Amino acid sequence: MPLTVGSEKEGSAYAAQSRPINDTTFNRYLTLLAIKLLKPFRKPNDGILFLSQKICVKYGTDVTLGEASTMQFVAKHTSVPVPRVYCAFAKHNRAYIVMERIHGEPVGAGWFKRSEGSRTKILNQLKNMIEEMRRITPPEGIGVAHVDGGPLYDFRLPGTSNHFGPFRTIQDFHRHLRGGLEAHPDHKPEISELIFKQDNVRSRPVFTHGDLSSLNVLASGDEVVGIVDWETAGWYPSYWEYTTAWNVNPQNQFWQKEVDKFLHPVPIELEMEKIRLEYFGDV
Repeated sequence: MPLTVGSEKEGSAYAAQSRPINDTTFNRYLTLLAIKLLKPFRKPNDGILFLSQKICVKYGTDVTLGEASTMQFVAKHTSVPVPRVYCAFAKHNRAYIVMERIHGEPVGAGWFKRSEGSRTKILNQLKNMIEEMRRITPPEGIGVAHVDGGPLYDFRLPGTSNHFGPFRTIQDFHRHLRGGLEAHPDHKPEISELIFKQDNVRSRPVFTHGDLSSLNVLASGDEVVGIVDWETAGWYPSYWEYTTAWNVNPQNQFWQKEVDKFLHPVPIELEMEKIRLEYFGDV
């Protein structure tokens, strides 16, 4: 599919470009009935309702069908453990993803109770999984886009819509991140530095999770059994995985010290992102 320079308005086309999965009348009925019957007794956790020991459903207005197609993409092209998707559909501006329930705990829970050897095992597994993801060959001519070539989703980025893109080039993506601002001699030195650094990023887009928080890596013992929350994934500049993993929320602050152990550090791009966050910010 040909890509065009993205804008926030293009986000409204997202639902049309993300395909349902096993969207039968029976699957819809069964899913909605199960939610209706179980929700009063099992409160959703971060939008996920556990239907049984083996199945859960993620649903809501902030859930996207793109996350379901991404998990299928990862399962097809890698051995990275992701939930198996049974069906996915949209109804009344809400998306529903029925998927495998992975039994594991976020590695951030009890991280400091683990031995150094246990932490090393988990981080090495994570490093190998990221390297496997990096070996996925991007489609010819792809810019910054979702795995299906359509718009991306990230609630952390500024703008009037959580959906944005796709972008023909990385420079188009960077222009979006700074609100369309171009180089000008009247800019503050930091803004000029940001634009210079962004315009000189020359990496090819790579497949990226986009939110490798310790909360999104599940482990059972010393084994990584799942990586979850793929809604922010897509084809991004190669530094994006590192900078999004490093810019953590307060609950995940300790993770900054671990990121260098499973991702290649990119100090120049990290400083570039710090400037962007200061002047153009997250939500």
